[in-house]
Amino acid sequence: MPKRIFISFAVPEDNRYRDFLVGQSKNKNSPFEFYDMSVKNPYLNSWKTQCRSKIKGCDGLIALVSKDTKNSDGALWEIKCANDEGIPVLGVLVTRENKGNLPIELKDNEIIFWIWDEIAQFINSL
Repeated sequence: MPKRIFISFAVPEDNRYRDFLVGQSKNKNSPFEFYDMSVKNPYLNSWKTQCRSKIKGCDGLIALVSKDTKNSDGALWEIKCANDEGIPVLGVLVTRENKGNLPIELKDNEIIFWIWDEIAQFINSL
């Protein structure tokens, strides 16, 4: 059974990075599936309830970290939710320039540069 990975990212600024990651899951032999709730409104309680349910049903969460992450209420809430629920979280810097833009919500999580082998290692460890 494929691993279920929730993707957290700043909307709409980081849609292209999400698309790159989702594209990898479409490979024929991919052992994982990705989920995100990017079309929802992070301020509605119904969105938070639905999102929490999705996150709890996943094996892990990958947070795509950019200069915009610190200002993305939805992405920050998703990371906090995963941490609260005990879901493993991996922070992935979408560019090397983002190392100084780490949100506090990721302070206890592993953070890596976008290196596919390391992303795959996280997924395979779940």
